[in-house]
Amino acid sequence: MLRSSEQCAADEYSGVVELNHGADQLLDPTDIEELLAKNFQMEAEHVELLNWSRLH
Repeated sequence: MLRSSEQCAADEYSGVVELNHGADQLLDPTDIEELLAKNFQMEAEHVELLNWSRLH
């Protein structure tokens, strides 16, 4: 979920995100939020990871 600076505005996205990390490397949800924030050119505090799972 991406939140704007306005309290009532938020956008929810779903999809597959491919990461360039080894299959044995575990990422904390906070790390994933930071990566997504960087890709959306936003502050990490405006990104909330609602659900995730490994595909492979």
